[in-house]
Amino acid sequence: MGEIYMLICCCCFDDGGVQVFRLGTEEQVPYRMAVHPRGDGVLCAFPNGCRLVRWESPEGDNPHSLVLRSDQEALVKLNDVGLQLAVSFSGEGSILATGGEDGHLRVFKWPGMETVIEEPDAETSVKDLSFSSDEMFLVVNRSSGPSRVWDLKSSEAVANLPREQGEIFGFCRFSTKSDNSQILFVTAMQGDYGKIISWNTTSWTRIGSKKVTRDAISAFSVSPDGTLLAIGTIEGSISVLGSRDMRVVLTVKKAHLGIVTTLAFSQDSRALLSTSFDSTARVTSTESPKSDGISLWSMVLAIILGILVYYYMQHKENF
Repeated sequence: MGEIYMLICCCCFDDGGVQVFRLGTEEQVPYRMAVHPRGDGVLCAFPNGCRLVRWESPEGDNPHSLVLRSDQEALVKLNDVGLQLAVSFSGEGSILATGGEDGHLRVFKWPGMETVIEEPDAETSVKDLSFSSDEMFLVVNRSSGPSRVWDLKSSEAVANLPREQGEIFGFCRFSTKSDNSQILFVTAMQGDYGKIISWNTTSWTRIGSKKVTRDAISAFSVSPDGTLLAIGTIEGSISVLGSRDMRVVLTVKKAHLGIVTTLAFSQDSRALLSTSFDSTARVTSTESPKSDGISLWSMVLAIILGILVYYYMQHKENF
């Protein structure tokens, strides 16, 4: 196998232009990535452990150049720990969590890497994890058993979210509602259906559940404003749903030719990025065809009516 390169895209120009930078990873394939929210770098999970890639702006005549370098010292505690299936920084970037294929959950303070939580579990692997926006809780989904909720201040598990008969939990994401309270969404497969379950984050009880697809869910995301959910499937389709009633507002069948691997909303929630095993990336608008609150068809009808009125006023003597 030849040299493998990792590509990092950065908005480096005043007009929003994007420049792509490349870093060789020898023969190792990066499996998961997490970007630090305050610019400390990109954490990359490889088959044998994790590595941190930092970017620097060198002094010189070219203000748009960057230098990528691998920081071997930052993640000493994550060297030789095996493949991490889930990696994430908290919203403020002060906590890092990783979950291994071997079932080992590790949570650290950032950047000092002091251990906050460590839970080995040889019976299961970690499938997904999610921080609450206030950095109070961490939810962890495993390949079997309930979702577990951890209190990050006490480093104690405070709730287990049980599965109903036949459910297999997949992804988990916290979302902030308009009143600043939080809600937890968990995807699950139950028989031939993919579903989304919502949980109260005070009592940790189910408050809703809805079947949303007949394909296996392979990616999941919640919009920054909390109003939209997005799912990607193993068949390459993507769907956008309203978070309140989980009604589908947009579906793109066969958006990709392969499994959808990642979904991410833009910061203003107006666009959805999706990537796939078929090596493609797609940006889909999540907006309905409206302009300033007036639908496109209403604008067309208003223009036609105006033309008819004008025509009538010009030719009323002939009527």
